[in-house]
Amino acid sequence: MTLVFKLGFLEIDWVDFIDILLVTILIAQIYKLMRGSMAIRVFFGFLSLYLIYLFVKAAEMELLSSILGQFMGVGVLAVIILFQQEIRKFLLLVGRTTTFQEGQFMKNMRALLKTTVRSKENTTPIVDAMKTLAASKTGALVVLSKDSELKFYVESGDRVDAIISKRLLIAIFNKESPMHDGAVIIHHGKISAARCILPVTEKDDLPAHFGLRHRAAIGMTETTDTLVIAVSEETGQISTVQNGRISSNLAPAELRSAINEYLTDEQTTKEGFGKIFSRRAAV
Repeated sequence: MTLVFKLGFLEIDWVDFIDILLVTILIAQIYKLMRGSMAIRVFFGFLSLYLIYLFVKAAEMELLSSILGQFMGVGVLAVIILFQQEIRKFLLLVGRTTTFQEGQFMKNMRALLKTTVRSKENTTPIVDAMKTLAASKTGALVVLSKDSELKFYVESGDRVDAIISKRLLIAIFNKESPMHDGAVIIHHGKISAARCILPVTEKDDLPAHFGLRHRAAIGMTETTDTLVIAVSEETGQISTVQNGRISSNLAPAELRSAINEYLTDEQTTKEGFGKIFSRRAAV
């Protein structure tokens, strides 16, 4: 092997560079798949425990390294159980032969290493559309995602890939439209898909007046880092849901503020695991 340079007692060659590059790409791809979901926190938790295990083992702390060693021994099985959906999506991605055909491999590599720049999005069409739908008591469910493309949920619906507009949102949720059932997913200023299926929360302590639309909104935000807007078909109230917590009976100005806070990362996390919903007084 050709020696590139020597750093102290470390001898670096071309194989080491390739090894580091491949590991970097692998970790970046795993993060891309799990970004925006609760699984990323569990992943970082396992990674932290593994780094601690390596440290205590190098420091020859026999008792602690033995305890952590036993935990790491079953860690592979725990990872498979916890990340079964992410592992399945990763294997499907690797198995796509089109990734390596027609020059797509280099395009995918550049897209993977490219830094995502979030542009300021226009919230006016969303706010105006929700206001109009609320006035006519037309049910609606809109998912806003600032990081993840939510491909798993996008593929459950019908692809749209259109610029956000008030008239398009109203047309989608029109009661006579074949696409009004399910949710609309919005990512980076575009409507990715409509008629998408969302996970429903398993909590059984929600108020009785919360229908399937609101339960789906809560379930979506429990598993992903998204902001979901729901318009009640019965009352016409506008609600937002984030991190499993719902704020109801919002005015258009409050809705705009909630969207801007979510997109600009200004919204602060409330302490602890308190109430899962906060209901505003009826106007």
